[in-house]
Amino acid sequence: MERVKRSIRKIAHLPFYKLRNEKLRNNLLQAIPFWVASIITGLLAVFYTQAFAAVEKLSINIFHEHFWLMYIISPISFFVARLIVTKLAPYSKGSGIPQVMASVELSNDNKNENIRKLLSLRILIVKIFSSILMAFGGGAVGKEGPIIHIAGSVFHKINNLLPKWWPKISKKNMIMTGAAAGLAAAFNTPLGGIVFAVEELTKVHLSNFKTAIFTAVIISGLIVQNFLGSYLYLGFPIVNSLSSYILFGVIMVALISGLMGSGMGKIIWAVFKWKSKFKKNYLHVIYLLSGSLVLVTVAYFLNDGILGSGKSLMITTLFSDDKYTSWYMPFLRIFGSIFSFTTGASGGVFAPGLSCGASIGSVISSWFQLSSSDTNVMILAGMVAFLTGITRAPFTSAILVLEMTDRNNLILQLMLAAIVANLISMIIDKHSLYEYLKIQYISEIEEENNFTIEEDIKIQKN
Repeated sequence: MERVKRSIRKIAHLPFYKLRNEKLRNNLLQAIPFWVASIITGLLAVFYTQAFAAVEKLSINIFHEHFWLMYIISPISFFVARLIVTKLAPYSKGSGIPQVMASVELSNDNKNENIRKLLSLRILIVKIFSSILMAFGGGAVGKEGPIIHIAGSVFHKINNLLPKWWPKISKKNMIMTGAAAGLAAAFNTPLGGIVFAVEELTKVHLSNFKTAIFTAVIISGLIVQNFLGSYLYLGFPIVNSLSSYILFGVIMVALISGLMGSGMGKIIWAVFKWKSKFKKNYLHVIYLLSGSLVLVTVAYFLNDGILGSGKSLMITTLFSDDKYTSWYMPFLRIFGSIFSFTTGASGGVFAPGLSCGASIGSVISSWFQLSSSDTNVMILAGMVAFLTGITRAPFTSAILVLEMTDRNNLILQLMLAAIVANLISMIIDKHSLYEYLKIQYISEIEEENNFTIEEDIKIQKN
């Protein structure tokens, strides 16, 4: 087997060394891992997107046709989704973005085993199955954060597979580029992916990895478009003939959505800290099962909008005549997101956060009976502001929504919403939920390492 590996390396090695231009050869060798990882990321994103959408649709159909089945499906799905995470890959829980952020920070200490705990093929597989199970159970989770985690794992694995003679590639650049390619593939928003990598993941100047990130985003995006078509995540909402006072509405929505978005993040973090005090595993199971039953009951007796990622809510309010949601819908979406995210299973908060913001914009528009175009602006502003409240990435939030809808004439209004939301979020907390989770994961890894060292010392003494 080792002889076969050496033969393959020789065959792969020779063509590159026939190139006389050393600079060209090194540039090509450094680019190839990004290209390969981008292609794999694009293909995985297509498979995962289609599977997630199909399962979410199936869950809604079951709920409408055989409601009672959800009392069985939801608890079992949530339980199994958490079980495979805790047993097979503990760091695959949640959205995955904090894990990628932690990996970027840990890449500075040159300890590859630490990053491997956060990014791996096992995590990739568990991430997909756990989040799909959550969607099948009606969980208010999204696929976007998991795709970023999946992409980071793919790029890190490709980097680790490179032979010793291959030019060295920065682990940090590889992971950040993977995150950008993942977000671009998840929402079909290439510019949003680039801005996200720079704004959320690092303070490194873009020039340090601009070529890699541009090509990765292009390749993964083209793969997705080739299979799913050149689509917009939401579509083209009508935003013509806006009122002169719409900016006041945008500010109002941004203030409320920013506060509620950062507040939701604060509550999620508080729930995590509360659950960390559970000494017995059955307490986690009780939390999960009781919460899933409450979710289904609320969906049946109040509004089924509490279930799922919330994309259907965004499309309904933006593109139908039913533009005004019930006053309690934002609270239902927030409750569903908080519970689903704190189960300990996999699932993102991007799409649920956008739907929370959309419902807030819709409710506030109903107070003033705004026109269809003005209401759409309020909904989009709410999406930007709520996502900013969660992530504290205002430019990413604004660019994402702009690319999802192709409404470039709203760039000033959405940027205003993002900035106002970012400022008002500081009242709740100076740090985002992602930052707290990132710190927690790094601390857990350091504790594991210290425990391992102590065990080794004990073994040596004995």
